[in-house]
Amino acid sequence: MSDEPTHRITMLGKPGCHLCDEALRVIEQVAAEFNVTYDVSDITVADAATKEEYWDKIPVIFVDGAQHDFWRASEKRLRAALSS
Repeated sequence: MSDEPTHRITMLGKPGCHLCDEALRVIEQVAAEFNVTYDVSDITVADAATKEEYWDKIPVIFVDGAQHDFWRASEKRLRAALSS
């Protein structure tokens, strides 16, 4: 068993969002490199508070539950976050 920390990536987006599609491609690639899991949450079915806070920022990427990025995903920044 490894003592290395395991990270988790979450993306908040919506169907039909081209920026979300682009962000997901970045997440899939970087997650595979680091062997970490990711999930995608649909903001259209989120609670009202989540919609109010994040609707204008999607896609929003979280690493280990903390907001990491929004609008455009950066491979470089995501790799840096997973390396720490």
